[in-house]
Amino acid sequence: MNKLQSYLNEQRPQMLEELFSLIRIPSISAKPEHKPDMLRCAERWVELLKAAGADEAIVMPSAGNPIVFGQKQVDPHAATVLVYAHYDVMPAEPLELWKSDPFEPEIRDGYIWARGADDDKGQSFIQVKAFEYLVKHHLLKHNVKFIFEGEEEIGSPSLEAFCLTHKELLKADVILVSDTSMLGANLPSLTTGLRGLAYWEIEVTGPNRDLHSGHFGGAVANPINVLCGIIDKVVDADGRITIPGFYDDVEEVPQAERDMIAAIPFDEAAYKAAIGVKELFGEKRYSTLERNSCRPSFDVCGIWGGYTGEGSKTVLPSKATAKVSCRLVPHQDHHKISQLFADYILSMAPPTVQVKVTPMHGGQGYVCPITHPAYQAADKGFEKAFGKKPLAVRRGGSIPIIATFEQVLGIKTILMGFGLEADAIHSPNENFSLEIFDKGIEAVVEFYRNL
Repeated sequence: MNKLQSYLNEQRPQMLEELFSLIRIPSISAKPEHKPDMLRCAERWVELLKAAGADEAIVMPSAGNPIVFGQKQVDPHAATVLVYAHYDVMPAEPLELWKSDPFEPEIRDGYIWARGADDDKGQSFIQVKAFEYLVKHHLLKHNVKFIFEGEEEIGSPSLEAFCLTHKELLKADVILVSDTSMLGANLPSLTTGLRGLAYWEIEVTGPNRDLHSGHFGGAVANPINVLCGIIDKVVDADGRITIPGFYDDVEEVPQAERDMIAAIPFDEAAYKAAIGVKELFGEKRYSTLERNSCRPSFDVCGIWGGYTGEGSKTVLPSKATAKVSCRLVPHQDHHKISQLFADYILSMAPPTVQVKVTPMHGGQGYVCPITHPAYQAADKGFEKAFGKKPLAVRRGGSIPIIATFEQVLGIKTILMGFGLEADAIHSPNENFSLEIFDKGIEAVVEFYRNL
């Protein structure tokens, strides 16, 4: 047993109680009634950062929920690592599907079960405990800053303005984030890229009221039919998005990286069985793992109109609405894509209806080269902790603030996440492995040693 593991075993009861004190605070940013809990959680983080060895830790105001800032300066001439995390969590509903109280953490079968156990209280706690170990054993050779926000689960609406206002305070050489996942418990991986996002609502309006389909059907355009026809034209039979100019800034993934993706263990039959589909669909010439990580996509997220209640009602609806989104790849600007999409949809609108496209939100994609020195340090940290070299993978999801950090602060982010798909983040029975918790701390400690 090495020195770090002995330390973790010795400190385990206190560490878990500290983590549980955070989890017990229902810091749900999506619900206004939990506003007081956001401040409570931020204040608790301040206490824990100070206890871990930070020289300073404070709660700072933002346009929304408070932001926690902390720092420790070891040497004014040394490099500075900025650790980002979020303390807000998703709502726990449906509560009846939880096997235990989501805000009263339990340990069962070597896992912590609770909302926030992984996303992101558990993962951010890995960062703080690695920091604490380095400080207590006089091993920290870099300056460290912390910025913990309370709005990540609602799109980080206040963080960009905060970063612009406090650029000097947040000045660093690299950002370190633990808010992503690995391919598997025995298949460590580092996230090198994230897709961006653009999101819209399309509203199609026809007659000035719902009409009797017997009296008007065949004579008046049905808004639902029109909406479905427009949406159907956005993706062609080869899985390509048809928006003019959409692919202008899409950069082809280098063959070397495509080879790395191809080396990822992937069982397509198991993948299909897990989600209950007989066949997969996507852009031709690309594998499934390429399609869902480093290629753009278009999806209808919701669609409604007319009568949807029990039984039948012969109605020609006045209005139909859909919420749609595109996952974007690095170099695609979500503002540009948003306008291209709106122009394209409106160009397809027939004179029989009125079509309105409302942009909702978006974010840029992100990519970090595997040659970056901090990535190499993370790579060595994972190899030491997990006993094998991690795979470099791009992820299909979006963390818009990561691209914002690069744009505003001018520095790269290393995505050193330890979650698993089985952790059920955002779902009932969220959990986090204690074994991976320990390995995560070791990996972060080694990151600093190799930086």
